[in-house]
Amino acid sequence: MTNSRMNPKVDGFISKSQKWQEEFKKLRMIILDCELTEELKWGVPCYTFQGKNIVLIHGFKEYCALLFFKGVLLQDTHNMLIQQTENVQSSRQIRFTDIEEIVDRENILKEYIYNAIAVEKAGIEVNIEKNIEIPEELQNKFNEVPELQSAFEALTPGRQRAYVLYFSKAKQSKTREARIEKYMQQILQGKGLND
Repeated sequence: MTNSRMNPKVDGFISKSQKWQEEFKKLRMIILDCELTEELKWGVPCYTFQGKNIVLIHGFKEYCALLFFKGVLLQDTHNMLIQQTENVQSSRQIRFTDIEEIVDRENILKEYIYNAIAVEKAGIEVNIEKNIEIPEELQNKFNEVPELQSAFEALTPGRQRAYVLYFSKAKQSKTREARIEKYMQQILQGKGLND
């Protein structure tokens, strides 16, 4: 692995990190040893193979993690993959709370990374459940503003799902309507809930 493959944007991300700095550095070296391309996407280090997202590094309060975009398709031979929330269909995490865990599992992590690359090379896609139930209030807004429905349908399935889940979680109809109203412009601009 040569330093020329290191993206300066990721250097900046790591140097600004308040927590997990040593862990991020070690994870970075492990991933780069696997010949992936380093980028900064969504504000975090993301590693790609022939332009396809394979894995990213991110940190939280209690842990840092590798997130495999098609983690649900990986062979979890060491029982390490974690589904972040019940609504996550495709990605899976491997979590760490200290540098020793990463060092001790370096070879195992490379197995998972190479498995993820193999899945991508094979062209295997995750079968995302697209049957999302549109709340009545959103359907009413679609009927009222047809371009909103067109813009919503142009969003990625994940973005559509995030909006539907967020709108549907409100217990009262007027709260669902207020949420839809608040995010209409963002949907019309082709943006996701957290963009």
